[in-house]
Amino acid sequence: MSTSPIGVFDSGVGGLSVLNALREALPHERFVYFADAGHAPYGERGDDYVATRTRAVARYLLEVHRIKALVVACNTATAAAIHELRGEHRALPVVGVEPALKPAVAATRTGHIAVIATRVTLASRKFKALHASLAAQADFRIVPCDGLAGAIERGDVAGIAALSERYLREAGRFGSAPGDIDTLVLGCTHYPFIEAELRRHCGESVRFIDTGAPVALQTRRLLAEAGQLVAEGEGAVALLSSADPEALDAAAARWLSRPAGPATAAVA
Repeated sequence: MSTSPIGVFDSGVGGLSVLNALREALPHERFVYFADAGHAPYGERGDDYVATRTRAVARYLLEVHRIKALVVACNTATAAAIHELRGEHRALPVVGVEPALKPAVAATRTGHIAVIATRVTLASRKFKALHASLAAQADFRIVPCDGLAGAIERGDVAGIAALSERYLREAGRFGSAPGDIDTLVLGCTHYPFIEAELRRHCGESVRFIDTGAPVALQTRRLLAEAGQLVAEGEGAVALLSSADPEALDAAAARWLSRPAGPATAAVA
C-alpha cells in the first residue's frame, strides 16, 4: 500500500499549484493528477453538481489507480464535498483546501485582509463558518472573482489582466499604512499562477497567502502517521484529464516545477 500513488484532484489546472508543493514535500512519492476539465469550471456550478463530480472522481481514483490518499486540490470541491468524501471513505486520508484565513490573520499587521475566490467557494457553508469564526480578529474584504479561474485555464492574458485589476480595485486600497489591506488570500488554486499580475495591482509589500504548502505538510503528516510514506526512490506524476489532455500538457509544461509524463484522457 505504501507504494500506491497519491491522488490529486481539481476541476482543471489550478491544482497543479498544490501538486508543486506536494512534490516538494514528498519527493519520493508517485502522484496521479486528475483534471475534470470536461465538467469545469466548478466555481460557476452548484454545490450538488460539484459534490456529485467530486465523489465520482474519488471513486475512480480509488478503484482504478488504488490511491493511498486523496488531495482535493480545489477550493470549490472541498467546500461542497469534503465531509461527504471523508464519510464515504473512512480508511482513506483525505486532505482538502480552503482559503487560508487563519494564516492571514497571523500575518496581517494592519488588520485588513482581502480574500479573492470563486463565488461558489465564498457562498459555501464551510467558508462562511470559517469567516464567522475569525471576523472579530480582522477586517475581511471578500471578493468573488467570476471568470478569473476560467481565464487562467484558457491562458487568456488580456482577460486575466482586466479581471485582476477589476477585482483588486473592488477589494480596496492596498499598502502598509493604517487602514490599508496588507494581506491577500488567494482563495483558489489557480491564482498562484498569476501572482505577478496580481502584484501589479497591489504592490510588492502585500503578503500573499495560499494553501499549497500547508496542504502538502498535512498530507505528509497523515501518511507518516499511517506508516505510508515512501522514503527513497524517484517520484513520478501521471496526468489525467476528462477532456482535452493537450491543454493539461500545456499547463503542466508552463507551471509544474518539475516535468511530468504526457497527459492521457480518462473517464470518471
